[in-house]
Amino acid sequence: MSGKQVIATYERVLAEIQQMVEAARTSDWDHLVALERRCSHLVGSLAGKELRETLEPALQRRKAEIIRKVLAADAEIRNITEPWIQQLQQILGSAAREHRLRKAYAQGTGPRLHGPS
Repeated sequence: MSGKQVIATYERVLAEIQQMVEAARTSDWDHLVALERRCSHLVGSLAGKELRETLEPALQRRKAEIIRKVLAADAEIRNITEPWIQQLQQILGSAAREHRLRKAYAQGTGPRLHGPS
């Protein structure tokens, strides 16, 4: 890839992740996942295909600027999604416990309460 192609790809990554931030802000989880896949594909296209030579200083600065913006956007996405993921894990954990209890009672292995003798 030429230096300009590398920077153009980084800029596309930045555009995708900015859309991901907006999807996270609006709780559009399906769109967020689709955007994340596209972004991962772009990042994958950079792996091993970046320049073999050093970027000129202006392009190096632009690359660093883009990377900082991508990292900031990634942090914002995590700040939005992590509480939602934790809440989902709690819900799923409660559902799993309820399922195990129902199964235990259905099999007759649940706790037995004994009344006064």
